[in-house]
Amino acid sequence: MNNRINWLILILVAWAIAAYLLAPWLWKLYFRHHFTDAPRITQTSDGHPGDPVNIAIEGEEGDLVRAMHAAGWYPADPITLASSVRIVVDSVIRKPDDDAPVSTLLLFGRKQDLAFELPVGDSPRQRHHVRFWRRDKLKDGRPVWFGSATFDERVGLSHTTGQVTHHIGPDVDAERDLIMNGLLKAGRTQDEYYVNGFHKVLEGRNGGGDPWRTDGRLGAVVLKK
Repeated sequence: MNNRINWLILILVAWAIAAYLLAPWLWKLYFRHHFTDAPRITQTSDGHPGDPVNIAIEGEEGDLVRAMHAAGWYPADPITLASSVRIVVDSVIRKPDDDAPVSTLLLFGRKQDLAFELPVGDSPRQRHHVRFWRRDKLKDGRPVWFGSATFDERVGLSHTTGQVTHHIGPDVDAERDLIMNGLLKAGRTQDEYYVNGFHKVLEGRNGGGDPWRTDGRLGAVVLKK
């Protein structure tokens, strides 16, 4: 009789541990590393596939802006006639333009909420840049910003529309890691990890016809408060 009671107690304890400790921990771990309902590819304004999503950052908007600034990135100006003319002129005469505008891409059905760039050389022909969209769901009580980071390696004509555009480099993983490493070195990172298998399709072309490739991982950063 005592053995049966002991076995019953052990079963109940094991069930309690599994149900109230192990299972919630596993689900938390799963959702930490899997953004199951997040889009993978941005879209152009005319509905073509854009650049791939390759980074997600958890933190308030002010935290994100301060963190990117600390890592050496500049906020991109909005697209206006004046800023559009300026980037063309600066590209031709090779004049630095640290806050040159970036084109509009769509995610969650809307254009980017924030955009940053890291200049390269003496003109906006080449630059690292990233667009961020705020997700409508909170994670651990804080906003999550999904980003598409790419490297503008030259200015040319779009392979699909013939319009003047920046052409991106194919290694989008290098741009993801550049941001993650920069935030870490700037002392703004509380935690970072990779979500394996985020991208099932590991290569493609954006709306300008530029090829891109990835190892499939989404870089994730939790900013310090």
